[in-house]
Amino acid sequence: MFTGIIESIGEIADLQPSAGDLRLRIRSGKLDLSDVKLGDSIAVNGVCLTAVELPGDGFWADVSGETLANTCVGQWQQGQQVNLEKALTPTTRLGGHLVSGHVDGIGTVVERSQDARSVRFTIQVADGLARYIAHKGSVCVDGTSLTVNAVQGARFELNIVPHTLQETIMDSYQSGVEVNIEVDLLARYLERLMLGEQAANVGAGIDMAFLHEHGFVKR
Repeated sequence: MFTGIIESIGEIADLQPSAGDLRLRIRSGKLDLSDVKLGDSIAVNGVCLTAVELPGDGFWADVSGETLANTCVGQWQQGQQVNLEKALTPTTRLGGHLVSGHVDGIGTVVERSQDARSVRFTIQVADGLARYIAHKGSVCVDGTSLTVNAVQGARFELNIVPHTLQETIMDSYQSGVEVNIEVDLLARYLERLMLGEQAANVGAGIDMAFLHEHGFVKR
């Protein structure tokens, strides 16, 4: 588990494709790895990866085909900067929100605009993710815990203050950039709980018919 508070900006030092998956070497920048052991988890742009080697200036991690299919990892290039966060401990300040490091999908930056010293971003997500994103709710973008300022359909808006721009890779975002999106854990579990006994049915899900049938929407 993570908090979505970025601890360091790292760099992709090496990428080694192998039999359909990938091995990465990541330079960790100012991230303190003195308490990191082999097998520990580190979030890289919001993707929970396992440290399999610790060469001193960073770590190596393996990326499965499943992760490549559902995140932006397959687009990463050598020299690219990435957000880094070590897994939380029982004494970690929960400054963001609970983040699993299991990316739900890819979003696209569709607009960037200046707002005084802050920057506003509008991000588009797939229709299937839009229902989990709520006004003033939490969302994780490339591993960064953020508050949703506005929602319109499958687009949501973020207001990013100077400190966050400085301490994460967000200042590099321009229109067209794709980002890893993890929705709030509570939204995922709430949807499943609302299904009740229907959750055991293959293909069960919440749609407008379900909401009408159970009185959440008036006809």
